[in-house]
Amino acid sequence: MKKSIHKKDPRFKIAEKEAWIGIGLVLFNFIWWYGFAYGLGSEPADEYTFIMGLPAWFFWSCVAGFAVMVILVSAAVKFLFKEVPFEENGEGGESE
Repeated sequence: MKKSIHKKDPRFKIAEKEAWIGIGLVLFNFIWWYGFAYGLGSEPADEYTFIMGLPAWFFWSCVAGFAVMVILVSAAVKFLFKEVPFEENGEGGESE
């Protein structure tokens, strides 16, 4: 029964595509954070380099990672996501 609903209503296909985009963004964020946090942060603390007073591993994993994710999520919403009506027989597009 679930597949028949999916085939009848194209909103489910759009929602599924957007969910996969969201999962991809989350995985990218985790890999970015983990790579910098544990890649640069695995040295002894006296060997750390600093950016703007913060350890480089923290700056790249948390500060720069946040900025990168804001840009990526904003771009995904603007260019990849579609407005979908909540009504079952809606035409789509923007509401008035």
